[in-house]
Amino acid sequence: MAIGARDFIDKLLVEKYAQEKVDNHDEGALVSKVSADDMMDAMTCSSNNFRTMLALNNRLTMVCYGVVAKSAKYVQTEAA
Repeated sequence: MAIGARDFIDKLLVEKYAQEKVDNHDEGALVSKVSADDMMDAMTCSSNNFRTMLALNNRLTMVCYGVVAKSAKYVQTEAA
Protein backbone atom coordinates (compact mmCIF):
# COMPACT_ATOMS: atom_id res chain seq x y z
CA MET A 1 0.00 0.00 0.00
CA ALA A 2 1.52 3.27 -1.08
CA ILE A 3 1.42 6.41 1.01
CA GLY A 4 0.87 9.70 -0.73
CA ALA A 5 -1.54 11.84 -2.68
CA ARG A 6 -3.84 9.94 -5.01
CA ASP A 7 -5.71 12.72 -6.75
CA PHE A 8 -5.25 16.38 -7.67
CA ILE A 9 -6.78 17.82 -4.49
CA ASP A 10 -4.60 15.63 -2.29
CA LYS A 11 -1.50 16.68 -4.24
CA LEU A 12 -2.38 20.34 -3.74
CA LEU A 13 -2.91 19.81 -0.01
CA VAL A 14 0.41 17.98 0.30
CA GLU A 15 2.21 20.82 -1.47
CA LYS A 16 0.47 23.44 0.67
CA TYR A 17 1.18 21.82 4.04
CA ALA A 18 4.51 20.07 3.30
CA GLN A 19 6.60 22.79 4.94
CA GLU A 20 4.24 23.68 7.80
CA LYS A 21 5.62 23.30 11.30
CA VAL A 22 3.27 22.49 14.14
CA ASP A 23 4.28 22.99 17.74
CA ASN A 24 1.32 22.54 20.03
CA HIS A 25 3.08 20.85 22.92
CA ASP A 26 2.62 23.58 25.49
CA GLU A 27 2.47 22.91 29.21
CA GLY A 28 -1.32 23.33 29.34
CA ALA A 29 -1.87 20.47 26.90
CA LEU A 30 -0.03 18.01 29.13
CA VAL A 31 -1.97 18.78 32.31
CA SER A 32 -5.18 16.86 32.99
CA LYS A 33 -8.32 18.98 33.12
CA VAL A 34 -10.05 16.56 35.52
CA SER A 35 -8.84 15.72 38.99
CA ALA A 36 -7.89 12.07 39.46
CA ASP A 37 -9.81 11.97 42.75
CA ASP A 38 -12.94 13.33 41.07
CA MET A 39 -12.62 10.71 38.33
CA MET A 40 -12.19 7.90 40.85
CA ASP A 41 -15.20 9.15 42.83
CA ALA A 42 -17.32 9.17 39.67
CA MET A 43 -16.16 5.68 38.72
CA THR A 44 -16.88 4.40 42.25
CA CYS A 45 -20.35 5.90 42.21
CA SER A 46 -21.09 4.41 38.81
CA SER A 47 -19.85 0.95 39.81
CA ASN A 48 -21.86 1.04 43.04
CA ASN A 49 -25.00 1.95 41.11
CA PHE A 50 -24.38 -0.92 38.70
CA ARG A 51 -23.81 -3.39 41.55
CA THR A 52 -27.04 -2.24 43.21
CA MET A 53 -28.91 -2.68 39.93
CA LEU A 54 -27.54 -6.22 39.56
CA ALA A 55 -28.54 -7.11 43.12
CA LEU A 56 -32.05 -5.73 42.59
CA ASN A 57 -32.37 -7.56 39.29
CA ASN A 58 -31.33 -10.82 40.97
CA ARG A 59 -33.81 -10.30 43.81
CA LEU A 60 -36.62 -9.46 41.38
CA THR A 61 -35.85 -12.63 39.40
CA MET A 62 -36.10 -14.74 42.56
CA VAL A 63 -39.39 -13.09 43.55
CA CYS A 64 -40.82 -13.74 40.08
CA TYR A 65 -39.75 -17.39 40.26
CA GLY A 66 -41.49 -17.64 43.64
CA VAL A 67 -44.72 -16.09 42.34
CA VAL A 68 -44.77 -18.43 39.36
CA ALA A 69 -44.05 -21.44 41.58
CA LYS A 70 -46.85 -20.53 44.03
CA SER A 71 -49.39 -19.95 41.30
CA ALA A 72 -48.58 -23.20 39.49
CA LYS A 73 -51.11 -26.00 39.84
CA TYR A 74 -49.44 -29.33 40.30
CA VAL A 75 -51.42 -32.41 39.23
CA GLN A 76 -50.52 -35.86 40.35
CA THR A 77 -50.22 -38.11 37.30
CA GLU A 78 -49.62 -41.48 38.96
CA ALA A 79 -50.79 -42.92 42.23
CA ALA A 80 -47.95 -44.12 44.39
